[in-house]
Amino acid sequence: MKHRLPVWCAPLGLVTLFLSAGANYALSYPRPAANSALTPDKGKFRILQQGNEVGTEEFDLQPSGNAWVMNDQTVIRVGSAETHTSGQLRISADGTPQHYTWSSQGEKKASGTVEFDNGTAKTSLNISGAKGPAQQDFKFNSPRLVVLDNNLYEQYAVLGTMYDWTAKGTQSFPVLIPQDATPGSIDVESLGTKNVEGAGLQVLRVHSADLEIQLFFDAKLRLVRLEVPMAQVVIVRP
Repeated sequence: MKHRLPVWCAPLGLVTLFLSAGANYALSYPRPAANSALTPDKGKFRILQQGNEVGTEEFDLQPSGNAWVMNDQTVIRVGSAETHTSGQLRISADGTPQHYTWSSQGEKKASGTVEFDNGTAKTSLNISGAKGPAQQDFKFNSPRLVVLDNNLYEQYAVLGTMYDWTAKGTQSFPVLIPQDATPGSIDVESLGTKNVEGAGLQVLRVHSADLEIQLFFDAKLRLVRLEVPMAQVVIVRP
């Protein structure tokens, strides 16, 4: 069974990633990767389509007590229209999500929260004009799932710490897309080292039945570039 899920919202049209759904929304789950760890990071991405800048994302990842907090703010422009998306993700040192809040403002306003409790994601969605929040719980086989929300690309950096770079090969990860309140799974595999503009970068291929996203990491496993070849979308640090 497949679900059509809008994980990657390209500026000039929706690029969709088909996530495979399995029992309890997880076909398999990753073991902790002993050779990777979170590190503080702060920066900006340029969002390009066919070489033209159509948006930006500013992000920050810092330790907070015994956890880590990631903040993202993205602006995407289509003609005279703008979509603003923000998210705050609290995760443990191994990438396990604890709490998430998000908001999106474009043609409509929406916001939501997710509380993670031992493999259960308790979602609450508020849409402008609705009478009240829509609430739904999703159960996963493991608490170590990945949050990959619409238009917030730094969240893909967490895959760099959850992927086992020593074992390599194809590894499956349970996923939640909070803005769509939809679960699923993705496959991730290492493509080795690729030279990009004179720098040797480690590449992860995130793929499903019909779409491929490539993630590029530097020597410190910082996410520095994302590519969606089918949509001619490139997201890169300046």
